[in-house]
Amino acid sequence: MIRTITVKAELFSIIEFNYSGELLATGDKGGRVVIFQHEQESKNRPHLRGEYNVYSTFQSHEPEFDYLKSLEIEEKINKIRWLPQQNAAHFLLSTNDKTIKLWKISERDKRAEGYNLKDEDGRLRDPFRITSLRVPVLMPMDLMVEASPRRIFANAHTYHINSISVNSDHETYLSADDLRINLWHLEITDRSFNIVDIKPANMEELTEVITAAECHPHQCNVFVYSSSKGTIRLCDMRAAALCDRHSKFFEEPEDPSSRSFFSEIISSISDVKFSHSGRYMMTRDYLSVKVWDLNMENRPVETYQVHEYLRSKLCSLYENDCIFDKFECCWNGSDSAIMTGSYNNFFRMFDRNTRRDITLEASRESSKPRATLKPRKVSTGGKRKKDEISVDSLDFNKKILHTAWHPKDNVIAVAATNNLYIFQDKLN
Repeated sequence: MIRTITVKAELFSIIEFNYSGELLATGDKGGRVVIFQHEQESKNRPHLRGEYNVYSTFQSHEPEFDYLKSLEIEEKINKIRWLPQQNAAHFLLSTNDKTIKLWKISERDKRAEGYNLKDEDGRLRDPFRITSLRVPVLMPMDLMVEASPRRIFANAHTYHINSISVNSDHETYLSADDLRINLWHLEITDRSFNIVDIKPANMEELTEVITAAECHPHQCNVFVYSSSKGTIRLCDMRAAALCDRHSKFFEEPEDPSSRSFFSEIISSISDVKFSHSGRYMMTRDYLSVKVWDLNMENRPVETYQVHEYLRSKLCSLYENDCIFDKFECCWNGSDSAIMTGSYNNFFRMFDRNTRRDITLEASRESSKPRATLKPRKVSTGGKRKKDEISVDSLDFNKKILHTAWHPKDNVIAVAATNNLYIFQDKLN
């Protein structure tokens, strides 16, 4: 049973819980970052385990123009990644197509009063009229949350940045574009190390691009990146400074009988995520989610069909460009379940232990307080049952590309175009 809240914004482009799950950051197409904070359980409303309310809002990126290439750089936030909390402040990385920024989010609930050289309204005092010295004191004030940029990492990517991932050493992170992956130190902004470069000498020979990259959650020398050909490469930075030669190569052999014009497009991987344990990784292509064991390269250990009923609609999905949509996927805190989005504001959840799956819908009807989500089913032909929806009546403009799962609790967030839905288990 699930409870929901909705928040309107300008076309969400990323959502991400921090390591504790206390904060949820969202980025939108307008370059804005909105952070929601989990409110503690109220004694007056014990049936609520706490809701997420707006904590801080700031403009992360502005539109820019590359004069050398005569290209507009849009402000849309492509990725947000939290850094583990080390003190009272929170830090996150946000990026648009070209520039990565490190933001500090801090609270201030006291202000200094009683300065010697200026009045309470900020005006400077005449030094000759000061007859005695006083010690400034800290006075309580209304809580103010400040977001300030601490580092700006720019001018390192020729192509559009599609991924950033914080390393387990908490000192470095990687950023990936279509053809290159760079390794940065969080304290150094003027240089990065290129660790993967798949750009051919002749661009006409280009056959694949990098679609996603992520650092291993426990081994700071290991990272993976996926490609538009449906392959995943695992690299070890201990082997060489330039990781063009992978340590492991994950690819599922294609069934020749099912090959079609769309095979290469739908096999392109849109997201890759390591499990929290570091033993598995999950990849999302257009029609399915696959779970890979890092010790087995030749095929995935689990495959879940997300919307197989769309296979017959690939031609129309190609014509309206939906076939190029990039769906994300996420693990729950214990790695026992996975979630990803679909069309018609549907999202799918798969239980890895029982192999059960469920389709739920994020809609205004289900966003009433303490509303319970009902499973949805899609009819693929023949006689349609009462509660089923026909595959022909699915709305492909309503899509859930971005999903996030609380690292500890059964709380999930899904972004449905310009609405954010937060669902949580209801207490009995």
